[in-house]
Amino acid sequence: MALNFTHQISSLAGTPVGTIQSDTGISSGESTATVNAAAVWKTPATNLRCKVSKSDGVDGLSPPVSPCRSPVLGGIRADLSVACQAFATEVAPMVEAEAVPVPMRRYKEGGASEKVEGVPVYVMMPLDSVTMGNTVNRRKAMNASMQALKSAGVEGIMMDVWWGLVQRDSPGEYNWGGYTELLDMAKKHGLKVQAVMSFHQCGGNVGDSCTIPLPKWVLEEMDKDPDLAYTDQWGRRNFEYVSLGCDTLPVLKGRTPVQCYADFMAAFKDKFKHLLGDTIVEIQVGMGPAGELRYPSYPEQDGTWKFPGIGAFQCYDKYMLSSLKAAAEAAGKPEWGSTGPTDAGHYNNWPEDTPFFRKEGGGWNSPYGEFFLTWYSDMLLNHGERILTSAKSVFENSGVKISVKIAGIHWHYGTRSHAPELTAGYYNTRFRDGYLPIAQMLARHGAIFNFTCIEMRDHEQPQDALCAPEKLVRQVAMATKKAQVPLAGENALPRYDEYAHEQIMRASQLIVDDDGQNDSKMCAFTYLRMNPQLFHPENWRKFVAFVKKMKEEKGARKCWEQVEREAEHFVHVTQPLVNEAAVALMQ
Repeated sequence: MALNFTHQISSLAGTPVGTIQSDTGISSGESTATVNAAAVWKTPATNLRCKVSKSDGVDGLSPPVSPCRSPVLGGIRADLSVACQAFATEVAPMVEAEAVPVPMRRYKEGGASEKVEGVPVYVMMPLDSVTMGNTVNRRKAMNASMQALKSAGVEGIMMDVWWGLVQRDSPGEYNWGGYTELLDMAKKHGLKVQAVMSFHQCGGNVGDSCTIPLPKWVLEEMDKDPDLAYTDQWGRRNFEYVSLGCDTLPVLKGRTPVQCYADFMAAFKDKFKHLLGDTIVEIQVGMGPAGELRYPSYPEQDGTWKFPGIGAFQCYDKYMLSSLKAAAEAAGKPEWGSTGPTDAGHYNNWPEDTPFFRKEGGGWNSPYGEFFLTWYSDMLLNHGERILTSAKSVFENSGVKISVKIAGIHWHYGTRSHAPELTAGYYNTRFRDGYLPIAQMLARHGAIFNFTCIEMRDHEQPQDALCAPEKLVRQVAMATKKAQVPLAGENALPRYDEYAHEQIMRASQLIVDDDGQNDSKMCAFTYLRMNPQLFHPENWRKFVAFVKKMKEEKGARKCWEQVEREAEHFVHVTQPLVNEAAVALMQ
């Protein structure tokens, strides 16, 4: 998923859930009417200055929090303060909300939209929406949350469909369990669904709130042959995703990994064909760790990597090395084929600490560096080509769009080598556009380019690490425009402040020229994520206003205060649902 760093999350989310419970003394049997909002929700302090020390540790990053600009709507509504006791227990029967006539994007047969007004907003479901027992987790919360989102004008939801849950025990058995109920629930509430084919492990990346390993039968094969896992130069194995080096080899019970992914997608299509193109409008195909098309070059598990380290190349399993050897021999340089760069530093180094990534005379800018980085990035592109070919074959004429997520690796973007992007597989340097080839590959398959870090601004990030998310987003927007591929966005961090919302709205208009003139926009935006903080009354009010503004046509010029006033009606109408969702989600 997107990069939402632990030290940033704690600043954005306020008091952790466990602290909320202990501070307030809430238990499952207590009344929800006596909890004071201020006692539960802590507002993060405003701080626009960021700094990262060049050491093993990383200073905390405090995001900017914009003060409410409307004197009328500045305070937390007293009648919504009950939502702040959220999540202490599941309450009894759901209160039906008043129907709200929200203009929604309509779909024709085949999934095509009749009219697009603004940028539709989706909301990511919790990672653990389906339990390890294949049932819906926090059913009342899911139902109340979906109804509230629909009433607020949200287009739909995004849900991970975990390979490790559905096909956990055997390659020939699928248990769709809770997904059947969740998708029926979404249909009942009139929400569209972006279904993510999650072929990666949940757990080990920032923001992962639960652990869902790869299927048992896959892990059994990886135990027998550890080289099925991505491997770094020190022999450290990564079991988040099967190494792309064996994509075309029958290493998983007689099937290739790509065939297994295709089988899973075909089974999903057969099971939910009645919802494709109507309720399920998009299939996002997982292609690596966190579902992103990249190598697991910056794993946080066990403290291996810390922001803003450069990461490490993941090409030392025997299958990747075999491919490297063949490429070197084909290039007439067999001496280049025995190993990857040995002078590229460690996960937590900075570019100038390493001979390979330093700006002056760095190996990345040498003939060997060009050869290696071309091979390394081409392997990733070919991986994407293979899986997209399968996905397109499976879902052809089903009425759904196919999308692929690309990571927003913005740290050290201001350096010449762009080291963190290179180790992740994006051959993007000061002298080379690494995102255009990705966009062109997606365009060949009619897929959507889904990109993260849309909410970030350059000045919020650590400048000594030369972070530049805005410049990165602009480069990606220009690449997708040139390749004529649709661009969708996500926020990398959970943000609830207007300052972040304003940045998302600006970025969603794909304004890549200084004159601000552009006739395109993102095809969709997915908001991270449905959780207790989203239903905090102040955050919910801002979110509803954000959704309304995103849905407007580009020519609309309502001021932010006016939109907030209009949104207040929706906040009031959804109050019972927000209260219930808040309480139930804390379970």
